[in-house]
This record gives sequence, structure tokens and C-alpha cells, in this order.
Amino acid sequence: MDNQAKAIYVLYAISIVFGVTAIVGVVLAYMGRAEAPNWLASHYRFQIRTFWLLVLFSFIGTVLVLVLVGYLVLVATAVWLIARCLKGWRHLDRREPVDNLETWLF
Repeated sequence: MDNQAKAIYVLYAISIVFGVTAIVGVVLAYMGRAEAPNWLASHYRFQIRTFWLLVLFSFIGTVLVLVLVGYLVLVATAVWLIARCLKGWRHLDRREPVDNLETWLF
């Protein structure tokens, strides 16, 4: 079951190049969270939250491209996404729940 969570982290990382993979990842996260044990359910919640924050930050960056600062926002969003995926993956390998689920950062 934790292989599905790993696949979602990979799909999110790939979404930096192919954005549609994040949508596939969030669908899998929504599907997997109901039957997961508590430690794994925290990963699905973290992944769902990551997706929606990614949508928000990407939208803000896209709008701000008009004033050129948006490119920096989009690069920062990509770095943020990679950091969150690495954090989640690290906890997943240890079979630990993700700590600080409500954070907007890492």
C-alpha cells in the first residue's frame, strides 16, 4: 500500500515537466486514504494538501508572469514541490506519519 504513496510522490515530482501527472497523483491519494492505516493516511493527506497548494502557487505564479516576477514564483514553487516530495518520501521509507501536516512550506 505504501507503494501507491511512493508513486504519488514520483508523479508529483514528474509534474514539474508534465503537469497532468499531479492530477493523477491527487486522484490516487483521494482513493487511497480511506483504507490506509493512520501513519499512511497522513501521507495521503499531505499529498492532497500539496496538490492544492501547488495549484494555488502555480496560479499565482502564472498571473504574476505578466510582471515578470511570476517566473521566480514558478521556480520557487518547483523547488517547494521537490522539497515536500523528498520530505514525504523520507517519512514514508521510515514508515512514519508526516509531521506538521498543516504547514504551507515543508
